[in-house]
Amino acid sequence: MAFAPALLNRRNVARLLVIIPAWNEEKALPLTLPGISRELPEADILVVNDGSSDNTTAAALNAGVECQVATLPVNLGVGGALRVGYEYAVKQGYDYACQIDADGQHDPKFVREMLEAAKSSAADVVIGARFAGIGDYQMHGPRKWASKMLAGLLSAVTRARLTDPTSGFKLTNARANCILANHMPVEYLGDTIEALVIMRKAGLKVTQVGVEMHERVAGLPSHSAWKSAQQLFRAMATVLVALTRRKIDPPNQGAE
Repeated sequence: MAFAPALLNRRNVARLLVIIPAWNEEKALPLTLPGISRELPEADILVVNDGSSDNTTAAALNAGVECQVATLPVNLGVGGALRVGYEYAVKQGYDYACQIDADGQHDPKFVREMLEAAKSSAADVVIGARFAGIGDYQMHGPRKWASKMLAGLLSAVTRARLTDPTSGFKLTNARANCILANHMPVEYLGDTIEALVIMRKAGLKVTQVGVEMHERVAGLPSHSAWKSAQQLFRAMATVLVALTRRKIDPPNQGAE
């Protein structure tokens, strides 16, 4: 896929790219993009339209926010859309990239805390985590217990205390961007769970920052609560399979 030239970096700071995977989010993007731009005026924004059947591209371009849109001809899933974003981040030499959902659940005001955590702890990956003392987001029933079991397993794998390993709110530095541009899994939850295993096997450091998350501002979730619980239990098996992958050599470059 050909990319347009990167937007101008408006301040003499580390270059940050916000990657927004979007599938049929024409109603949500006009509500979420202005908030991202307001909280992170120095960041560049890339919306990846993942083969939407609605007017997602037009909604992004007409939201009154300076951004670029990569439109995929078919739906690849979140992992595939994110890989496109990370390829762009690597090609354009961004120091950091941040995944933010199009539906408004991720609050961009926490991105600065995630950046500070990356710098202060020399972490390659910073997860914006629910269940870490911020906000009142709750899970119930089988989904809650599956999430707790998965968090324990991923904490052991990454050697970091993780409370929300399925969070798609994630900040990565240039080293991690290179790994994800080449190895981002495309299956459901692969972009979160298996991606963490892959980055850990590449020797990257993972940490988390407590964040508050919100209800989606528009549209419908792609999975029911029970379906999500089933996927979480399946994800535990995915982690075990991912651990059998060969070790990935880390890239030499790093974020400033």
